[in-house]
Amino acid sequence: MGIMIIPLISSLSEDALFAVPKSLREASYGMGATRLQTVFRVLVPAASSGIIVSVILAISRAVGETMIVAVAAGMQPRLTFNPLVPIETITTFIVQVSLGDVAHGTIEFKTIFAAGITLFVFTFILNNISYIIKKRYQEQYE
Repeated sequence: MGIMIIPLISSLSEDALFAVPKSLREASYGMGATRLQTVFRVLVPAASSGIIVSVILAISRAVGETMIVAVAAGMQPRLTFNPLVPIETITTFIVQVSLGDVAHGTIEFKTIFAAGITLFVFTFILNNISYIIKKRYQEQYE
């Protein structure tokens, strides 16, 4: 899952860095700063809210992916914090239970909907956290 998050974070973080006004970059260069100093002392602090939000949204999107997460996690019915051991995610559980016909009203039918609602709630919470962080720490320029 970590490998899938990296491209999402980098693309969203680039958008956050490019959202910083050009006048801030030019002012930094005008003060004699190098490109590296401009990036780490001006652009990253100015875009920090966007970068944090991009990390949260990337995690939220990766959790929401069903089949890729199910296959990548190894589809093993375990839960551990060791990233080297295959586990079963919520989406994997939904995929495994619903592979066959699930009769309406059975415990399997109810558990896949409970798991889906749980997945939705996690994604909803992560999206709201990212929105709050963005609003709280976003700086207005010009």
